[in-house]
Amino acid sequence: MAISLRDLNLVQNDFSYESGYIMALDSGTTSVRAVIVDEYGCIVAQASRPLKTTYPHSGWVEQDPMEILASQIAVMIEVQYKSGIHSDSIAAVGISNQRETTVVWDRESGQPIYNAIGWQCRRTAPIADALAAEGHADTIREKTGLTPDAYFSATKIAWILDNVSGARELAEAGRLVFGTIDTWLVYNLTGGLVHATDYTNASRTMLFNIHTLDWDDELLELLDIPRAMLPELHESASDYGRVSSEVMTHMPRIAGVAGDQQASLFGHCCFKPGETKNTYGTGCFMLMNTGDRVVESHQGLVSTIGIAEGGKVSYALEGSIFHAGSTIQWLRDKLGIISSARETADIASSRPDNGGCYLVPAFSGLGAPWWDSSARGLICGLTGASDRATIVRAACESMAYQSYDVLRAMEADAGVRLESLYVDGAASRNEFIMQFQADLLQIPIIQSESVETTALGAAYLAGLSVGFWEDREEIEQNRAVADRFDPKGDDEARARNLAGWHDAVSRTRGSL
Repeated sequence: MAISLRDLNLVQNDFSYESGYIMALDSGTTSVRAVIVDEYGCIVAQASRPLKTTYPHSGWVEQDPMEILASQIAVMIEVQYKSGIHSDSIAAVGISNQRETTVVWDRESGQPIYNAIGWQCRRTAPIADALAAEGHADTIREKTGLTPDAYFSATKIAWILDNVSGARELAEAGRLVFGTIDTWLVYNLTGGLVHATDYTNASRTMLFNIHTLDWDDELLELLDIPRAMLPELHESASDYGRVSSEVMTHMPRIAGVAGDQQASLFGHCCFKPGETKNTYGTGCFMLMNTGDRVVESHQGLVSTIGIAEGGKVSYALEGSIFHAGSTIQWLRDKLGIISSARETADIASSRPDNGGCYLVPAFSGLGAPWWDSSARGLICGLTGASDRATIVRAACESMAYQSYDVLRAMEADAGVRLESLYVDGAASRNEFIMQFQADLLQIPIIQSESVETTALGAAYLAGLSVGFWEDREEIEQNRAVADRFDPKGDDEARARNLAGWHDAVSRTRGSL
């Protein structure tokens, strides 16, 4: 059984170490990495490993929790070896993670009872649909800020309990525990002593009341999930125990935990209400800081915890786009029309326009602001003149169109007009996409100096927790901009492009 953090501190509070850096773990969907950050917010070393994803059936997405753990530990060791910076110089460890992905494991053996069910997985859509059909959507939205959907963790837990032999009985006996990837890592990195999560990850489960900042008994009962399965709750910048000496000899504290998108928001230093970032990763995830105000969405977005640090909780509006960088991977791995993502900017730019061609990457339905799990991907507007470059350009443009729809919905909900958009993620380095995004939105796009903004956010949270940085103002001094894309283009072309895009989206939804 996990002991409390207070008890853990009593055992270990006499430990001392020399500190000079923060280690941040970024446990993503397609890879895990470990980075070492100095006092200026510069990444001085990093190591990464890819993760395997399996698709047992159409719409199912799974990963091996043991592979995630082993790969994460491996890069923690590798980055120390490569840099010569070892655990005696690590002041604290921060964790950012892919959210919603669900692991259930045996409390006694520590072994998962099933693969991790990925955030993209749609197998539990019937459970989510049933909740809505039974009239629970408003209750769920009021308590959690979320729309009932297979995207979130709650339905995945329920599926495991109902479909893995003996799981329900073990859960009721108190043997099983649940965690998102952060919890799975914390539990194992502390040698099974700590079963905890932070408010940001909890807010993505559809079981957490964002107003009371606690697990909600009514929702647990609704999905028949025992409360004993759930992790202890903490602020993002908090004490999550020490890394086991078997992993890091000098046992630095895990002092910061946040879901990857909230960590990115913090890494961009979007500390003020209205400041907004967009991460162009496997999917696109746009978050707007709404301060201490929970903004109820009427535009297909969700309200969530933005960050919890220093005794203060900031909320956020979020729009989640399921397929962004994964669309480029699809061009490479399934169609074979590109050899790497790096070449897409030049290929897309080789065409003067899209030629009326649109690609809607609804491979597993549409996320915000549509939330249509029945939608499927589509390429339309092809002519005899269409070629490889046409499709590549349409794929690149699709990221910007989807982000446009989310940002306009966000502005409508919050009652603000954005003056700029901070961006990060691998595709934010694609100059074609960023310029096209600026042209669509007619606001400047501010590209972060570091593509590892998510890891930086986790590092900043951990550093604040242990006093490595004094306050947010000191962190803001580290913010560096790589590039700025100012809007160009004409209104007629922009209106034509958006009309074509929205027509294409409507076709994926079966409305034409």
